[in-house]
Amino acid sequence: MSETFDYDLFVIGAGSGGVRAARIAAQHGAKVAIAEEHRVGGTCVIRGCVPKKLMVYAAGFADHFEDAAGYGWSHAGATFDWARLIANKDHEIDRLNAIYINNLVKAGVELFMCRATVKGPHAVRIEAEDRVVSARVVLVATGGYPSTDETLPGHELAISSNEVFYLERQPKRIAIAGGGYIAVEFAGIFNGLGTDTTLVYRRDEILRGFDHEARTLIRQEMEARGVKFVFHDIFTELARQEDGAIRASLRSGRTLTVDEVMFAIGRRPATKGLGLEAAGVELGAGGAVLVDEHSRSSVPSIYAVGDVTDRVNLTPVAIREGHAFADTVFGGKKVVVDHRLVPSAVFSQPEFGTVGLTEEEAAAEGDVDVYSATFRPMLATLSGRHEKMLMKVLVEPKSDKVLGVHVVGHGAGELAQVLGIAVKMGATKSDFDATMAVHPTAAEELVTMRTPARRLRREAA
Repeated sequence: MSETFDYDLFVIGAGSGGVRAARIAAQHGAKVAIAEEHRVGGTCVIRGCVPKKLMVYAAGFADHFEDAAGYGWSHAGATFDWARLIANKDHEIDRLNAIYINNLVKAGVELFMCRATVKGPHAVRIEAEDRVVSARVVLVATGGYPSTDETLPGHELAISSNEVFYLERQPKRIAIAGGGYIAVEFAGIFNGLGTDTTLVYRRDEILRGFDHEARTLIRQEMEARGVKFVFHDIFTELARQEDGAIRASLRSGRTLTVDEVMFAIGRRPATKGLGLEAAGVELGAGGAVLVDEHSRSSVPSIYAVGDVTDRVNLTPVAIREGHAFADTVFGGKKVVVDHRLVPSAVFSQPEFGTVGLTEEEAAAEGDVDVYSATFRPMLATLSGRHEKMLMKVLVEPKSDKVLGVHVVGHGAGELAQVLGIAVKMGATKSDFDATMAVHPTAAEELVTMRTPARRLRREAA
């Protein structure tokens, strides 16, 4: 490695992508430093995927208790303790934070627990020490941050996905702005824990961009569980009342009186104030770092991975990008991350797992056969709960290739991981049909559907 710089690699941001890149580069023999102004682990570990999933588990026990009665179990006296959940969650996050730090130390990476900014193509300023160091390569992995509406009167009364994990008390009533996966997941969490929950969204259906049939079913099931939806509306003012509650005014003239208002209206790349533009780095819409297939920016020595690039904003993608960057730049390998056919899950209630094209996307590209089954899962037969599951497979009729699979119901996220392998390998409907069913399971529907629910054909030009 070059000896003309203080470091071979300086990483700004110790989230999932940055930590992976730092560790792998160090294993390739690079002298590496990393800076983090908050906590090591980034959004996913500290204030995102991990604590959210723990809270999803907590909320899910409401369904388990309800189901248990139908199976002969009595759950009289079961109570929920918000403070205990938050304390236990914090303990787990502290444990993971320590593991991340230890892994960096073991890899020989120098850690700066402070903000760092770019001062040039090969220069990084360590803010807390008021000094500039040099690096042959700089990697920006600062992730994103929650969007807010600072033009909204009373916006300072609202919380975001950053603060929601640290509420000292469980709100009795909450209004959530947004219709994406964060808004939907937290609506399910709070509702499951007994909070009166209202979701306010400016569009006509939740989970825009996902398969329409799936997102419609999820909303219907959430409504059946008690979540209230207000569509085609937005907040116009938030005001604190004398009793401490928040009065939320909507454009429609409606008002909501709640204990908390949460904004989940998207996220933005965290590039503000990093000095990237002054260093010559080209930024795109919303401040995203524009990069090529190797995650290199317009400045050859500056790279970026993860949500800060606004490509596919998922933690496993950031990790894969960070690893590929380190292998390419420091390991002598040319590794390109394939951003197609990325499986994902929405930990809503019910859960949603998906990979590949939506029905709408598939129909726009050409002919498609839609295999779709909506049914009551076996678990609900004795519990008496009227929930539904969806198993959906999209097939290109000429080639028989599976274009997408969408699952709504228990374990959908786990199924999406396995289905992602099959779809990525180019599985056909015949491959699904030739696979023996596992009985009795909900997932057997995926390999037993023989007749399309509908055949969509594009009209000849």
